Amino acid sequence: MSDDLRASDADRDRVAAVLGEALATGRLTSIEHADRLDAVYSAKTLGELAPLTKDLPDVTATTAPQEVERQTVNAVLGKTIRKGRWTASRHTRLAARFGALIVDLSEAVLPGREITVEADAAFSKLIIRVPDDCTVIDEGTTLIGKRNVSGGSGGDGPVIRVTGRAMFSKVIVSRGVSDWNLA
Repeated sequence: MSDDLRASDADRDRVAAVLGEALATGRLTSIEHADRLDAVYSAKTLGELAPLTKDLPDVTATTAPQEVERQTVNAVLGKTIRKGRWTASRHTRLAARFGALIVDLSEAVLPGREITVEADAAFSKLIIRVPDDCTVIDEGTTLIGKRNVSGGSGGDGPVIRVTGRAMFSKVIVSRGVSDWNLA
């Protein structure tokens, strides 16, 4: 098999599962795991994937890491902020009820070329910061509220599909920090 062949999402998921197993058994620290996982989902060819597990034993991972597929971040009657280096999921649900939810994806590890962010807000404020090189596709709805999605194509980065609904709420998706109120 040639190292120049394009890697598929299934190829990336297999390597991510091996890295998850290495993290679980103590062969990688959480920082090493996050760095390698970021490289996995940025890899375009099989040759870029090979070195990421070269120093690990040849084991078959039992399952893919659960957090890669689906997760939920909630804010209920308060404020929740998720920022810095963290691993998002292919389907990340953001739910705000009578509160504020601020999620920064700009430094997050994004698993795959396309992820879905379900932004579901009721009587709340939900702010999402996306990486500069991503493409944002807005498929959400609003009922008596405000939805401001600065999307379009930002480069050759991942596609972030924003779904969900805002009811009596404000949902903001942007590439900058000008719309942020972190206080």
